[in-house]
Amino acid sequence: VQLQASGGGLVQPGESLRLSCVASGRVFSINGMGWYRQAPGKERELVALSTGSIRRYADSVKGRFTISRDNKSMLSLQMNSLEPEDTAVYYCNAVDGSQIYWGQGTQVTVSS
Repeated sequence: VQLQASGGGLVQPGESLRLSCVASGRVFSINGMGWYRQAPGKERELVALSTGSIRRYADSVKGRFTISRDNKSMLSLQMNSLEPEDTAVYYCNAVDGSQIYWGQGTQVTVSS
């Protein structure tokens, strides 16, 4: 499985961005997909997960971010009311049984 993330950029606080992740390869075997982020000097952390009908969010993004999986190969993250603390490289991932796959990351910078 290969993952390609896009949609990052530089925005001001309060603005919105939509990230997309396209999966290719053995997409039929993917059980779940998610978004993680890593800020400078910090560990990678979970942002949101989508597994079947279950959606799970980090407390810091609840009510502001929405994860959606349009089909087996497309994952999106709608990010509203962005804050400077959301600045990070965002990664999508996919789980296929015991295998975990990562995309290359897309930079999100929130700054005035």
